[in-house]
Amino acid sequence: MLLSRLLRFVGRALLILGALIAVLLVGASFVRPPLDPSLEPAFDPATAQAMAELPRIPRDPDRRAFFGDLHIHTALSPDAYVFGVRAMPNDAYRFAKGATIEHGAGYAIQISRPLDFAAVTDHSEFLGTTRALGDQTSLQQRSLRHRLQNDGKLALTWAYFKTIAELNSQGFRSDGIPEEVAWVPAEAWRTTIDAAEQHNEPGTFTAFIAYEWSSFSRGGGHLHRNVIYGSSRAPDKPFSSTDSPKPRGLWEALDRQRADGIPVLAIPHNPNLSNGETFDVVDKDGNAFDANYAETRRRNEPLTEIFQVKGTSETHPLLSAGDEFADFEIHEMFIAGEPEGLDRRGNYTRAALRRGLELAQAQGYNPFDFGVIGSSDGHGASSPIEEDNFFGKLPMLDGSAAIRLEQTTFVPKGAMPAPEWGAAGLAGIWAEENTRESLFAAMRRKETFATSGPRLRIRLFGGWHFDASLLERSDAIRRCYAGGVPMGGELPERGAANAPGFLVWAVRDPDGANLDRLQIVKGWVDANGESAEKIFEVTASDGRLPDAETGKLAPLASSVDLETATYSNRIGASELSAFWRDPEFDTTQRAFYYARVIEIPTPRWSTYDAVKLGIDPPVPHSLQERAVTSAIWYDPGR
Repeated sequence: MLLSRLLRFVGRALLILGALIAVLLVGASFVRPPLDPSLEPAFDPATAQAMAELPRIPRDPDRRAFFGDLHIHTALSPDAYVFGVRAMPNDAYRFAKGATIEHGAGYAIQISRPLDFAAVTDHSEFLGTTRALGDQTSLQQRSLRHRLQNDGKLALTWAYFKTIAELNSQGFRSDGIPEEVAWVPAEAWRTTIDAAEQHNEPGTFTAFIAYEWSSFSRGGGHLHRNVIYGSSRAPDKPFSSTDSPKPRGLWEALDRQRADGIPVLAIPHNPNLSNGETFDVVDKDGNAFDANYAETRRRNEPLTEIFQVKGTSETHPLLSAGDEFADFEIHEMFIAGEPEGLDRRGNYTRAALRRGLELAQAQGYNPFDFGVIGSSDGHGASSPIEEDNFFGKLPMLDGSAAIRLEQTTFVPKGAMPAPEWGAAGLAGIWAEENTRESLFAAMRRKETFATSGPRLRIRLFGGWHFDASLLERSDAIRRCYAGGVPMGGELPERGAANAPGFLVWAVRDPDGANLDRLQIVKGWVDANGESAEKIFEVTASDGRLPDAETGKLAPLASSVDLETATYSNRIGASELSAFWRDPEFDTTQRAFYYARVIEIPTPRWSTYDAVKLGIDPPVPHSLQERAVTSAIWYDPGR
């Protein structure tokens, strides 16, 4: 019986894999929708721009902000290859360094400014095999192609992921790769490593060796993690969800690697699509947490990705009713439909930070004291993070303005969530220098922040003896490190101070929009073990002050012109800074604090696309980009 079940799942995996390949063989190559200027001009290798000459940045003991993307897929990921991507890891790093590469739809793409660091994170499941099998066909594949064509418009889209989810749910622990291509994953992993080694230039550009472990929740939601290595050392093969579909299985593998001297960490992404399970209070088997589980998780997952193409995971309007900025790029397309009784507290990081305080108070451990980053999840060997330069995630599903705004029948209307996908995000890291070692150490200590795409710089320090005079000192940063803790840290022993003080600075992207406001988000837990949250308006542009009764700020008037997809920096501020002391501090209550900076309104990518196509832009017309820091924690037991 066990053998028959094993064979059945192997067969199903191969059938669906073959079907995806067959789609490419029988005419599913990219067809350009008519009258779509976003597809022109076609890529010309003769005129393609080479990688930029990147400057070497000297070491800074006070640390500086570096920006990068730790979540990029190439043709080695089966889903990317199936949907038209042919670019490889080498192309991804060339793109990150400013080179022009070819989009899967045949036109040239280039980022406006090179990144400081990047990681190619192809799926470890069936790594490289779809690409290797792309020139093979069989009667079985052709017949299954016919079945898929008649199963409905989402059958192709989710076939690969459903296969992995089904294998995971049955405890299947073999790759199920055809014998003739059994050598491919090892070669693909070597290709990934070689590209990172080739493009890593200490002090100039950092390329991390990495991959994505792609498991699914009990209800079919995402439990994916990006695995990032902090040196040139890496295992012989990436750990796959077919080795173990459980996060604990991944963590145990990473613990073994760390014991062998390999620095490594994992970063969950898209908790917003995890059916409430990324930050659930039970593990994947339904068992309640214990202290060992919590410590294993904290050791292996110091960070969580909160901004990316498939939506924001900071918070949700239903969880944060008092937060007027909670409804930002919310995306909740569940593979099997919204699960009954969905508890969104398991999907969003602010709710998870609150749960962590509750667990710490009730059980004495906190599995959710993580920091935050953003990254793109771009599947085209590139980072689609710029609103005015958005080229989509998967070429055949959102690779042109006409497809994204459903102005063509190439992809059936409503078949994919492209209109809801966003141009996001980036990881910000405060580190001494642009090297693997320095950036990785900063990730481990959680001195990181997430942006929704722009290169906003934001800095947060907390301490017991800070005051506003620090803002005027030339050595303020050095004093903040000496007398307090940065984002990601825990406030030291309280001493005689009545309440902690926080210094926060934000500077706009030099090529982007001005700033609207600077906020502190506080979460705490009371004596009954119930958590709460509150948004404090710390400082704002244009001389605005919070209302004395409501604490709210008057919104800025938008400068966005929908006809031309432009905006003006005549409103807002280029920099904001403040000293803030918690006016509601209770020495007995556990708490966390993080900073958030909000930009003035700017056009959304969909408005830029609409202008290209000469149509009315869909709602929302604009958005307010932002950056969010990792938290600083207070523990009354210290």
